[in-house]
Amino acid sequence: MSKLLADLAELCTKVEGESGKKRKAELVGDFLSSLDQDEIKPVVLILLAQVLPESEKRALDVGYGTVKKAIRSGQTSLFSDERVSIMDAYDTLQRIAKAEGPGSRRTKEALLSGLLSRLSDKEREYLLRSLSGEMRIGVNEGVLLEAISKASQVDLEMVRGAHMLMGDVGGLATLALSEGERGLRNVDINVFTPIRPMLAEMASGVEEAISNLGIAAFEFKLDGARIQIHKDRGQVRIFSRRLTEVTESLPEIVRIAHTEIQADRFILEGEVVAYSDRPLPFQDVMRRITRVRGVAGSSEQVPLRLFLFDALLVGERKLIDSTYLDRWKALQEIVPSHHMVPRIITSDTKEATDFYNRALEQGHEGLVAKDLNSPYAIGKRGRRWLKIKKSATLDLVIVAAEWGYGRREGWLSDYHLAARSKEGFAEVGKTYKGFTDQEFKAITERLLSLKTSDEGHVVQVRPVIVVEVLFDEVQRSPNYPSGYALRLARIKSIREDKAAAEADTIEEVARVYEEQFRTKGRLREGTS
Repeated sequence: MSKLLADLAELCTKVEGESGKKRKAELVGDFLSSLDQDEIKPVVLILLAQVLPESEKRALDVGYGTVKKAIRSGQTSLFSDERVSIMDAYDTLQRIAKAEGPGSRRTKEALLSGLLSRLSDKEREYLLRSLSGEMRIGVNEGVLLEAISKASQVDLEMVRGAHMLMGDVGGLATLALSEGERGLRNVDINVFTPIRPMLAEMASGVEEAISNLGIAAFEFKLDGARIQIHKDRGQVRIFSRRLTEVTESLPEIVRIAHTEIQADRFILEGEVVAYSDRPLPFQDVMRRITRVRGVAGSSEQVPLRLFLFDALLVGERKLIDSTYLDRWKALQEIVPSHHMVPRIITSDTKEATDFYNRALEQGHEGLVAKDLNSPYAIGKRGRRWLKIKKSATLDLVIVAAEWGYGRREGWLSDYHLAARSKEGFAEVGKTYKGFTDQEFKAITERLLSLKTSDEGHVVQVRPVIVVEVLFDEVQRSPNYPSGYALRLARIKSIREDKAAAEADTIEEVARVYEEQFRTKGRLREGTS
């Protein structure tokens, strides 16, 4: 018998009332065990407030205004005694996502209001929470993976490993519950299935990197968009850092994959950088990588250069468990040198510092130091890759914005910045610096489409937009519940390639705060 949306709403109520992650995972796991196979993925995505997976090009495009109109319309409709199933609700959301072209906004509103009019108050509340991107019941990806492990009776580490290779947690849940350990053992690196990228942690400088890694590879840190290039049997597909396909936006990179890389089958990783005589701002790269119309003209206006730095698969050889040195050798064998990221291997501080200064002089961000023996740790951030940048930055999420005044009147221009925390997002500062007038206008429109409430001067928004924030210092502060504040924060760029779940954590903010005292004095406890 099909599960009802009311059953899912009841689960959400129970889970929200529990404080412990283990108990939340048990409740979700029991519910997943009771579902038909085709219901598993929709339930997982609704619980995660990701009605469409990140890799989907389509979008619900249901903003604050659409929801507000749909609620108003839905509440004035006659309430039906019909019980809405999970699949019926999910199918309606899929139809909303597919609506496009002239009149699509009215179609979306009509579909959403029609669905809402058939729901109870509790069903409507949790569905709208999911659509807003904020379920706030304490079920994050980690809890979901534990729930999948419990429901499928498969070891949690195996579930996590399969998730890193698949990316799609809804698809993972369906596979685990239908085929169990046998199904997950067959999950492997495959061409055209994007892989979550290995990530680097911050180092204070070349000295710290060498102290941690000893002799290491030092690569230019580029201010570009990270991509994975997949090729097999003459077909090329390119994926962004968020696992979204961007092939159509990058025809020149497709051409390079066909004509300059000497292998018929591969998964390679690198960055595309917008270039004139020198690297162009990150926003220029993202304008190219997100464009789907007028690509030919755009490629002339914003030419891109490709820099590759890793090989995950070449031919039939899977390389993720190979060392950095072996992966680089495999990359070197098939890629022309002008498409390889500049690199040296050294343990000499002066040599690494000179290379760092050379990177800055050429307009790049700094260096990434890499452990020569490190395997490719899919989707993980660790101290085997260390990024070294001139200015400290954090990737933070805009959770609210204030209306400007004076020259900025009419724009949302004072942005509340937050780091990820166990409870959701914790504010660590505000800034209005870093945008041009045109960018102020564009982000105002975008923030209004993400509005969840309006308190007059301050507009609360869904935590969706990730920005890279420059700052001079992290300070302890009683003004924010997080306990930290950024001094002289200013926005460097909008990180369109990052999801809010990839923003820096409050633990990283605390680490940066503590790291400052390697080079600065510290007041004695109790002094101010």
